[in-house]
Amino acid sequence: MTVENLTIGDPFFALRVLQDEDRYDIHDKTIVLNLSDAPITVREQTVGPLESVVLYQTAIENVKHAIVIEGLSRHSDDELLMAAIRKTWPSAFEVRGEERLRGVEHYMSPKVWLGQFGFTLYHSASVPLNVGLHKEHAFCPVPGFREVHTQIVGFGKMQQCREKDIGTLYLEEPMAPGTTHKPMYDAEGNYPWHQFETITPSVFMAVEMLPDGATPPEL
Repeated sequence: MTVENLTIGDPFFALRVLQDEDRYDIHDKTIVLNLSDAPITVREQTVGPLESVVLYQTAIENVKHAIVIEGLSRHSDDELLMAAIRKTWPSAFEVRGEERLRGVEHYMSPKVWLGQFGFTLYHSASVPLNVGLHKEHAFCPVPGFREVHTQIVGFGKMQQCREKDIGTLYLEEPMAPGTTHKPMYDAEGNYPWHQFETITPSVFMAVEMLPDGATPPEL
């Protein structure tokens, strides 16, 4: 049984990764994302694999692997919170150097890897964001790469397209605080053209899951 604290959200949010916990008590408003294949129990209900919920004053049980995002109740003004984040986190273009991110108001926390799981927080400041459609994850040459995103602050939408053209949009999932979009990859880790788009300025978490045989890029 372990609870590992992640510092990537400091000082704005407290992130904790839980493994093999029989019970974990929830106090203030908290987002819980299930990272295992086994359901998490919340009273008489369950949270399925790669599903997330917002919980208050309760407990989760039978937690094989999950991440919780705490500290949400500290922030009564989203605009002030995101202004502080922009002063703290670099732009995604500065960190990643991808041309599609040049000039985009998109900021990111440090990334941390725990085993095959990578965690990063992002702040998208503009509406629209125009981060650009993409489908490849070149740092993972082994088939089976998986990734999901969980909304923390604000509202957005995850969009899927037939081609690298927003005019070919065929699926859109609304993202509200506490929402994780449905997995969009196939069994081999192939993705459609996709992007996150803002409805309002947003903060969200990306969770990257490497298949067996792949190595985190920092290592």
